[in-house]
Amino acid sequence: MSLKLELKELLEELKRYFECQKILGLDTIALAREKKKEESSEIYKKELKPPVFREKKTRINVEEQLGIFDKPSKKLTLEEIKEEIGDCTRCKLHQGRTNIVFGEGNPKARLVFVGEGPGAEEDKQARPFVGRAGQLLTKIIAAMGLKRSDVYICNVVKCRPPGNRSPEPDEAGTCEQFLFKQLRAINPDVIVCLGSVAAQSVLRTKEKLGNLRGKFHSYGRAKVRVTYHPAALLRNPGYKKPLWDDMQIVMKEL
Repeated sequence: MSLKLELKELLEELKRYFECQKILGLDTIALAREKKKEESSEIYKKELKPPVFREKKTRINVEEQLGIFDKPSKKLTLEEIKEEIGDCTRCKLHQGRTNIVFGEGNPKARLVFVGEGPGAEEDKQARPFVGRAGQLLTKIIAAMGLKRSDVYICNVVKCRPPGNRSPEPDEAGTCEQFLFKQLRAINPDVIVCLGSVAAQSVLRTKEKLGNLRGKFHSYGRAKVRVTYHPAALLRNPGYKKPLWDDMQIVMKEL
């Protein structure tokens, strides 16, 4: 690669970084503390060895745990999965819904975002992540150099929980079978779990979000990254930088 091309790519990456800083409301850049002269001189007295970074990964054998790839053995398309859901009344969430929110995006996406469930605006439009949190997610996707049509976006449950509460275990347990079928149909390279409900469903764990962040997990052949739900960023702006750190790592996998 020529020096000119390398510089061009570096400038584009910096531009994308600063655009995301603006989107997330981060107007400062953390700089390393300048070392004192005596501290610097001590460094050169020691033998320097290149650091070795090993990111811990956990592997979830979803096929064995859930048996979801055994029956049916046929791999369904997204349209077939949507038809299977039909006018669903499998759990109590159907009682208060306006629309089923199936999911949308590229059926062959390399990147899938999984949330917990639809909110009021999503319930009205029958589309995932279109409310305030969804608008923030759209901006984050744009800052990654992608469009919503490049990725796939869905939720664990397809009907809005009353008052935007988190899905109850029986509700998630009933509906997540369709999420797993969606993930199998899409077969992405990377899955981003937005929030603890999505992470616990996809990874079959009761671990808290804080224990699941900061490392890759596996779902079949896909790498799974756990991060904060965009709604959490609206309540706590301090989560913006950690979320963007997660997205930068995801971008390197695409």
